[in-house]
Amino acid sequence: MIKKYALYFLLSLFSAAVTADQFSTPTDRVKDSVEKVITVLKDKSHSTEERWAMIGLVINDSFDFRSMSQSVLATNWKKATPEERQQFVVFFSQYLEDTYRTKIEAYTNQKVEYTGETIRGKRAVVETLIITDSTEIPVNYKLKNNDGNWFAYDVVIEGVSLVSNYRSTFAAIVKNDGMDGLLLDIQGRINKYKASQKEVPAAKNINEDS
Repeated sequence: MIKKYALYFLLSLFSAAVTADQFSTPTDRVKDSVEKVITVLKDKSHSTEERWAMIGLVINDSFDFRSMSQSVLATNWKKATPEERQQFVVFFSQYLEDTYRTKIEAYTNQKVEYTGETIRGKRAVVETLIITDSTEIPVNYKLKNNDGNWFAYDVVIEGVSLVSNYRSTFAAIVKNDGMDGLLLDIQGRINKYKASQKEVPAAKNINEDS
């Protein structure tokens, strides 16, 4: 119990430093988020649970998950009920956070370079390169301006859009099993991940009471 209270206290302090600020450029926004994640990864004074919780705060503060969810579901977003939309946003954001955490576990001090920025109205693309000892990985962030703040709504890794990739996968599931089937599928992915980590409670069943 003491450990849990200590974690909550630590997160309350960290959250004050990661809340969205008004950055002058989209690149500044991306750079701030990336550097916060790298800082957490380099700090070995915290447990894995603490580091991942901190990274979760950065992710949640940096992405517009509702816009991502709408783009991923495409026409199925309009067909879904308000309750299904809300549940999908919750599950999809959690699933992306888990996926991101898995990928960054292999972080070994790679260098990140910011190579370009394109702004068209309230939309922007920030181009970056992750440089390792043996290769360079292009990672581009698509952002939108929400009330003066820039939020990511898609990530393109080596030319592959995260949103487009999930759109085709999820569309096939909805076609065969409906929105209920999609929600159960994502819930299963989350629970499988949580079970493998044995650190965080599994996702709440969509049939349970709130």
